[in-house]
Amino acid sequence: MALAFASIGVANAEEAAAQPVASIDQLPQGQDVSGTVIELAGWVVAANDNQGFPFAVIDKAAAQILVFGGDGRLRGAAPGLFGSAVGDHTAPGVAGVALREIPGRDRTTPAGRFVGGFGPSVDAGRVLWVDYESAVSIHPTATGVPAERRVERLASPEPEDNRITHGCINVAPEFYEQIIRPTFEKGGVFYVMPDEASIEETFPEFAQSRAATQSNDGKRARHGRK
Repeated sequence: MALAFASIGVANAEEAAAQPVASIDQLPQGQDVSGTVIELAGWVVAANDNQGFPFAVIDKAAAQILVFGGDGRLRGAAPGLFGSAVGDHTAPGVAGVALREIPGRDRTTPAGRFVGGFGPSVDAGRVLWVDYESAVSIHPTATGVPAERRVERLASPEPEDNRITHGCINVAPEFYEQIIRPTFEKGGVFYVMPDEASIEETFPEFAQSRAATQSNDGKRARHGRK
């Protein structure tokens, strides 16, 4: 993936003159980022929806994680592992259930906008919570169950191979240490794209803004006819 949109819609004259921030791209060679993800990232900064905090746009369907600084510059892009169940819901009470007891249908990574940060956990020490209420965090890929082949799945260019977790988001250890941990040390905002729900119900303000822009573009195009 070309990191051409690292400063999409955000750099002012002073920022443009500054030394560009080096970005880490770990996405499989030739794998594209969806136009909706790019639009959402641009809208987040233009609307200040992140309120100056770093943010991530997480595309479950493509198994991609894009991490941005508070200034909107892309810091890194990498594959991720997600809940084995396709879906966007959080099952009631799932945060209090032991991992092995979570039904397969409820092993989802919920979609939506979440404000998260580092905090304690019962069994894993200090973790980066995406959504504390649903017990979804981002952490380095674990290798404790060889049969799950999580490292191999993370390296696969096929997004379907990346659905294996109980709902948490896994990334390569080096990406976690180099990008995730320092970027979100003081918290951030996480935008998790839906599997099945619409963009309109998942990110209503973004959808409304996009619809208005498309409507205005249509009007300008019609004005050009004589």
